[in-house]
Amino acid sequence: MGTYALTGGASGIGAALAASLKEAGHEVITVDIKDADIVADLSKPEGRQAAVAGVRERAPQGLDGLVPLAGVAGGGPPGTLITSVNYFGTIEFVNGLRDLVGQKQGTIVLLCSNSATMQAPNDKLLNALLSGDEAESLRISEAEDNGMHYMVGKRAINYWMRRNCMEFAKAGVRMNAVAPGPIDTAMTAPLFEDPEMAPVMQGLLDATPMARMGQPEEIVNCINFLLSPESSYVCGSVLFIDGGYDAHTRQDHI
Repeated sequence: MGTYALTGGASGIGAALAASLKEAGHEVITVDIKDADIVADLSKPEGRQAAVAGVRERAPQGLDGLVPLAGVAGGGPPGTLITSVNYFGTIEFVNGLRDLVGQKQGTIVLLCSNSATMQAPNDKLLNALLSGDEAESLRISEAEDNGMHYMVGKRAINYWMRRNCMEFAKAGVRMNAVAPGPIDTAMTAPLFEDPEMAPVMQGLLDATPMARMGQPEEIVNCINFLLSPESSYVCGSVLFIDGGYDAHTRQDHI
């Protein structure tokens, strides 16, 4: 059995993944702002450091898998919170533990989004994120529309993963990402009640061939595949799990 660490384990996709891994007999270390093995605020550098230190203490022998899922949705929280949690909370957690994953020649699965490709990126914010300049990223975020932060941050995670998969693979670590569409969780439910975001969310569903939201377990099944030996030649890929939305709206893109 393996040892896995994941963030966002208190609810939604993270809770469903933790339950699935535990049911399969694996040891699971969860990180979240509450109700987790390691309670840490990933919006702050000191919280990320505490999360990394906590995982290291619990898994000195190494990690078979690492899945940073913690995040906040666009349309509600301030853009600076979205940027600091979704992007920097992911990248710093991965960089801080990559050697533990390497010890076991393990696997990393990042959480992207099908929204990452929905419009042209905000180059200033995207470049600041990819350069690792959190102060500049937050400065730009303060003046931008909240929905933009989410999409640009997820695009940056995609780019970061593809830019770094070669280096990670040379260390024996496979790294991939999943890109869900709207998933039926406590995080997305308020978006359908928000006067500004509700039409946007409904528009996404209307443009989805399967005409429904996904369930956390459907994302977990795909993450489990990417974590497993069955995906041993999959590296640097983004798996869209969105009911066909990306294929329908970007028919001539690969």
